[in-house]
Amino acid sequence: MKKFSLSLIAAACAVSPLTYAQAKVDTNKNSATDSSDIEVISVYGRQNQVVMNSGLATKSDMSLMETPAAVVIVDSELINAQGVSNLQDLVRNISGVTQAGNNYGIGDNLVVRGLGANYTYDGMYGGAGLGNTFNPTRSLTNVESIEVLKGPATGLYGMGSAGGVINLIEKKPEFVEQHSLTTELGQWNTYSVEMDSTAGITDDLAYRVLVKTERSDGYRDLSNDRDEAYVSFKYEFSDAQDIMLSTAYIKDAIAVDSIGHPIRIYNAESVNGKTAGEASWQDLINDPEGNGVQLSDAQRQQLANSLATNDGLTPYTFGHNGIISPMAKDNEGEELRVKLTHNIAFNDDLTLNHQLQFRNYDSGFARQTGAYNYVYWNRRGTINADPRAPLVVDDVLYPYAARRQEYRKVEAEEQSWQYFADLRYDFTLGNVDNEFLVNANYEDRDIRFKQYSIYDADKVIKNSDGEVIYEGKLPYIFDIRNPNWATGSFEDHDPLKTSDYNKTVNAWGLGAQHVAYFENGITTRVGVAYNRIKQSYEHFGVDARYRASAAEPTPEQDTSDSGLTFNLGASYKFTDDVSMFVNHAKGRTAYSVLGTIYGNENDREDSESISNDIGLRVKAFDDQLVASFIVFESSRTNLEYANPDYEEGVSAASVPKSFFDGKEQTKGVELDLNAVLTDEWKLNFNAVYQDARDKKDPNRDSFDTRQKGVPYVTVGSWVTYSKELFDLAEPINFSLGHKYVDNRSTHSTSFGIPDGYVPSYSIFDAGVSYSNDNWKVQANIYNLFDKVYYNKAMFLGGMPGDERNVKLKVTYAF
Repeated sequence: MKKFSLSLIAAACAVSPLTYAQAKVDTNKNSATDSSDIEVISVYGRQNQVVMNSGLATKSDMSLMETPAAVVIVDSELINAQGVSNLQDLVRNISGVTQAGNNYGIGDNLVVRGLGANYTYDGMYGGAGLGNTFNPTRSLTNVESIEVLKGPATGLYGMGSAGGVINLIEKKPEFVEQHSLTTELGQWNTYSVEMDSTAGITDDLAYRVLVKTERSDGYRDLSNDRDEAYVSFKYEFSDAQDIMLSTAYIKDAIAVDSIGHPIRIYNAESVNGKTAGEASWQDLINDPEGNGVQLSDAQRQQLANSLATNDGLTPYTFGHNGIISPMAKDNEGEELRVKLTHNIAFNDDLTLNHQLQFRNYDSGFARQTGAYNYVYWNRRGTINADPRAPLVVDDVLYPYAARRQEYRKVEAEEQSWQYFADLRYDFTLGNVDNEFLVNANYEDRDIRFKQYSIYDADKVIKNSDGEVIYEGKLPYIFDIRNPNWATGSFEDHDPLKTSDYNKTVNAWGLGAQHVAYFENGITTRVGVAYNRIKQSYEHFGVDARYRASAAEPTPEQDTSDSGLTFNLGASYKFTDDVSMFVNHAKGRTAYSVLGTIYGNENDREDSESISNDIGLRVKAFDDQLVASFIVFESSRTNLEYANPDYEEGVSAASVPKSFFDGKEQTKGVELDLNAVLTDEWKLNFNAVYQDARDKKDPNRDSFDTRQKGVPYVTVGSWVTYSKELFDLAEPINFSLGHKYVDNRSTHSTSFGIPDGYVPSYSIFDAGVSYSNDNWKVQANIYNLFDKVYYNKAMFLGGMPGDERNVKLKVTYAF
């Protein structure tokens, strides 16, 4: 892949056409600027202390009481009070946003209403959820606030994901001089140092420089090292026009735990429905045909004695330990973003906003992806069929052994270009105020991906003559509780190249949107967009021992599709404090951002998403409280699954190889509330009930079952109490937070644990802070009561959540 230096990109942007930016705020540069006015795609209006306006859903400065869409805002005050530093820790404040199942511990793999999410910075691409492949863990260092739009955005943000948009609002240059130094100290050798400086260089030019370095050994030795630098310049030609160049560089190394604590594979259906707590050694019979692993009576007793009550159901808990080999290497990521933004107000009614961005992200890691502890399973009519069976070596049974080990080493890079342009015209027709928006976008993503794998002796590959041409070299792990790790490096264990390709996805679109504000309290929104998505896939060949049919490079394959998306919404204000909205939206995205397109070269239709919302919003206490209650249904459609009646080389041409009517669907209700109840009390509360269903393949046992890792119920709250004490000049803030997450399914019929799940949990956090004109001191206590819990659902297990820990943060402003 081509590498670009920062100077070259900046030069390229400088000679580019003027590009998209945030809507212009008329300010007097010679007077103090209220730092609570945050510039985003449109200007965030604020009423008192609660955010009441949002520009995310419509790219206009619209009151939440009039917005016909599901939008949640997390402002800087809440982010700072909770002391969180990455996006994953912030999802507790947003209803319907949860960790995805099969997280594999790599980056931000979040879902919105059970569906994939698109990440943006001020509306521009910041990476998609790429599952267990490669993903950054997004820092909040340069983030002022976060907005989430649930459901399709109808072309306003380009080729989006089905679930919605998670938009991170970045800090901007200010003409008022502000400087600060911040240090953090925490457990597990955690520390960070940050400097943030912004000021006006001239009356027309302002800058901002923010740098931070952070180090942590991490809980369970899951280390996190990160260096960040953000540099931006803003030039104001006049009150009606400005331009901004912003750059971001992040280099980090984050440990990967792909497994967490695994669920032991014990299948109750194979023991006449007896759970692991009920089964005796007499119940664990050998295969009557002699085909599976045959255990002696003493070994059967040993196996039965190893059983825990919840084996086959929940993760096997063994303290701080985990199956993280010394051969695993951190996910070393490097990200560069360069963005040029420009806006111009031709007059009071006509504005043009546009933006150009280049982004490059590359990463590499080695992770252990397979380590399965088989206990007892009648699989396809054979009990304990080797290698899906307890491990016996030299007549010795190892009941806690990990079999079918695989390590994967990944080298990946993604380059993207993105351009947005929005022309907005405001006008009044009769007694109706109108906004008309015309938008255009282009984006190009180019992904280069390589993967290598090593295995244990359970991996045996034979050629067409039945001769063994490969056998894994890794030693067996005899006991997951105290593993005997392989020595040497990844390369010492005969790696196979298992994937090597280049995937490109580019799209362009044109759209129009009309918003009308009627005097009777009705607001309507009609948006429509046309876009075209083209995908190409070039395969460079893999190890012939791994797959002979794919050993040689193949010509590039291409496919494309085009279509319309739309958004229809309306809101009605019963009073100034009560409103209701309905919204129906359809979106489109590439059916596979990473996958091959072989077999779909005849321009297969892209995936679509449908969202329906009915919502009620209420505000009170002189606009110091805003709450929303939403009933929703969201789905991703046009998903592929195999035709069981198709046989390659045998079936007639009229027999389809695949069907494309599979879908993922989520239904539920959401509640979000933000309030400044009095000068002393502040409250954030959110809750969701959602039923996320997998309806992709009617030929599989998983059809119409719960989406892995998505809980039915999540609840989050954060309360802050301010009190003047000890004759201090300012009050002391005391905070208490609560988070509840329902159990999450990790079911897998194909692995013999159809009823597997990660248990629910409930934890509390606390914080205390004090600040004056120059100093702010803050301490946060996480997992206050030292709860043992799993904070993520993994592929076949759970990720242990942090034990009780404390972080101290000190900021000096000058």
